[in-house]
Amino acid sequence: MDELGRKSPEAFRESEKFPVFLVLDNIRSMMNTGSVFRTADAFLLEGIYLCGITATPPHREIHKTALGATESVHWQYFEETGQAIARLKENGYQVLALEQTAASINLRSFQPLVRQKYALVFGNEVKGVSEEVLQLCDGCLEIPQFGTKHSLNVSVTAGMVIWDFYCKLR
Repeated sequence: MDELGRKSPEAFRESEKFPVFLVLDNIRSMMNTGSVFRTADAFLLEGIYLCGITATPPHREIHKTALGATESVHWQYFEETGQAIARLKENGYQVLALEQTAASINLRSFQPLVRQKYALVFGNEVKGVSEEVLQLCDGCLEIPQFGTKHSLNVSVTAGMVIWDFYCKLR
C-alpha cells in the first residue's frame, strides 16, 4: 500500500483540491452515492453536497462502495438542492447540470476554463435533474450516447465527467 502513495484522510484534507464540487440531487441509491464519494476522493475534488432524499454517511450501504472516502471528502447535506446551488454561486462556482435538454452542450465540445471553479449537478436515477434545479443552473452538459437507452448510471456519469474535466484542465 505504501508504494501506491495513498494519502491519509488528514493529508487529503490538507491537499490542494481540484476545483470541482459535486451536487447529488435526490439520488436514491446509497451505492451510487458511495461510488461518487470514491471518485471524488480519487480526483481530490473539493467536496460533495448531498441534497433532498440523497442518503448521508454514515451508512453501511454507502460505505460498501465509498470504502472510507466519506472520511476524506468534505460533504454537507442540504434539504433543498437550490440552497446548495445558491451557496456555490455565492462562492464563485459555475453550476452545470448533467442532463439531456434542448440546450445541453456536448461534453466533448465543452472546454472548462482553467481559473473557473465548477459545480456539477447529478440527478435522480429515474427522473434526472429536476426542472426546478435546472432553472438554477448556468447550463447543462450531456454525454453523447449512441445505443438504445440514452442514459447512464449516475455514478458512471460522474466518473466520466470528472475524468473529462481533469484531462481538459490538467
